[in-house]
Amino acid sequence: MNITRRTVTGLALATTFAAAFMGSAHAQAWPNKPIRFVVPFPAGGGTDLIGRELTQKMTEATKWNFVIDNRPGSGGNIGIDNVAKSPPDGHSLVLGQTSNLAINATLYDKLPYDPVKDLTPISLVASAPLTLVVATNSKYRTLSDIVAASKAKPGSINFATSGNGTVAHLAMELFQREAGIKLMHIPYKGAAQGINDVMSERVEVYVSSIPTLLGHIKNGKLRPLVVTSLKRVDDLPDAPTIAESGYKGFEAVTWFGVLGPANLPADVVGRLNTEINKALQTPALQKQLSDQGADVLGGSPEQFGKLIRDDIVRWGKVVKDSGAKID
Repeated sequence: MNITRRTVTGLALATTFAAAFMGSAHAQAWPNKPIRFVVPFPAGGGTDLIGRELTQKMTEATKWNFVIDNRPGSGGNIGIDNVAKSPPDGHSLVLGQTSNLAINATLYDKLPYDPVKDLTPISLVASAPLTLVVATNSKYRTLSDIVAASKAKPGSINFATSGNGTVAHLAMELFQREAGIKLMHIPYKGAAQGINDVMSERVEVYVSSIPTLLGHIKNGKLRPLVVTSLKRVDDLPDAPTIAESGYKGFEAVTWFGVLGPANLPADVVGRLNTEINKALQTPALQKQLSDQGADVLGGSPEQFGKLIRDDIVRWGKVVKDSGAKID
């Protein structure tokens, strides 16, 4: 069969035009049904609130129909894995965070998904420092009180988080090492029950992102001791940082970002990234996130992907040094 250069060129052009047409057609057709937005934690927590506020603002701008799908469990792994195994058609998204995208890769012996290979980063959304809170009537008034009590009787003070391997858990492992103390960790399957237990003083300290706890702090049911950012947080001006409490340079924050399954079409990724960044630039959403103690991020899919890869290395070292492991 005699194939000339002109024939090859013609076929190449035809293929290019066909691909462009199909991509354009795909972009015009999508979304053609509600977009399932998975939150890998229970309703009412910080991740859930951020997801709902973001999708509401995007709905107002685009008229897309988002359906929030809370799929908690296994440190966020269940929800992330669900989306990783969904069809890459742009109708299944997930709001991941530091724990299930960067920490769990080292923490778990067998993670059901690869956070780099099995997901498509779309956009970062926000970051938030953690805060250590106690019940309003707790006898512990400062971080120094916790350290002193723990040194007097190692293991006598407990702290709770929303699960093993979360940023809150590992941040406290890091702090214990720096302070030379031993605390007892109580992992919960989400934030709600742990918050109730610290308010009723069945738990002594609860550690979580500020968006999860700010409402309870503002209504006087919880009292913050410290925050984990390098600088004080505007919404908690009286809460010192761990760094200024005698542990220079200590910092631990959690970030949140939107992803889809691997091999998500580039046009869909681009459109979603554009609309997420538009939403994040609106004063209304910026205020909502700021009121929860979160900092707006945004940015490109490439920037988000690099952060995931870098933090897998960074938090992986913390996991290994702490000895934390989940089978």
